[in-house]
Amino acid sequence: MRDQLRRRQYLEAMGIQTWTLRVAGVAVAEPPPADAVVGGAELESERPVPGVEVQVPPTEGYFEARPPQPAESAGAVNVTSPVGVGPGEAHPAGKGAAVEQLDWAQLEARVADCGACGLHATRTQAVFGVGDRNADLLIIGEAPGADEDRQGKPFVGRAGQLLNAMLFAMGFQREQVFVANILKCRPPGNRDPRPEEAAHCEPFLLRQMELVQPKVILAVGRISAQHLLRTAEPVGRLRGRVHAFGSRGIPLVVTYHPAYLLRSPDQKPKAWQDLQRVMQLLGDGATAS
Repeated sequence: MRDQLRRRQYLEAMGIQTWTLRVAGVAVAEPPPADAVVGGAELESERPVPGVEVQVPPTEGYFEARPPQPAESAGAVNVTSPVGVGPGEAHPAGKGAAVEQLDWAQLEARVADCGACGLHATRTQAVFGVGDRNADLLIIGEAPGADEDRQGKPFVGRAGQLLNAMLFAMGFQREQVFVANILKCRPPGNRDPRPEEAAHCEPFLLRQMELVQPKVILAVGRISAQHLLRTAEPVGRLRGRVHAFGSRGIPLVVTYHPAYLLRSPDQKPKAWQDLQRVMQLLGDGATAS
């Protein structure tokens, strides 16, 4: 009963009151006891999501060479070379080392110094990423917004507050996960990232993944999910199952962006299903502090 009360508090923090967890249209939970019913609706189950199916997308592994691309391709990038630095040129951050060889301090300096695309000219500052650099859970969003650009941190403002509530619903504090974005700089007017911009930032994100060594990746929103999984499928089709990212097969779960959930609160129960999958993949190791 104490666990049910705690779970109910978590759900209320996320803005979810009462509903039944369903996977592929089938109710997971057996009927709850009478005292677990509020307003005639069943509470979600404590039981883990059974039968997790792993989907392996056609995505490259960490720092594996991509197939040759035409010179005019907007997405062309060599992930084994320093971003924004020509062959043989020294870079002040990391002394010309390839991105995959940089430590945390060098990588952060390289991101702050990056001028590989036009976004550096309009940004206030680069948004590197924050959190536990040895976290089991890596959360990846799309790009900084105006608040993030001012503060230099990802997911602040109302969307960030909802993300914090989602993490709390899982039993995490914000400081216990690592949060980053596909892009390190804000696109003007908060427009969608362009393919070439994401390509320039990709080596930075891949190196962060390599350094963090997460057990699970949570892709938040359409841009993040489509870029990481190399697909044009909508979020609604990508969520609801577990993907495998890269040659290491890191479990990757897709969910809706907090900004979307603020506009469409009726989708929060689906997001909670996604978070439950993450919790199961982490082995129920996420506990409230």
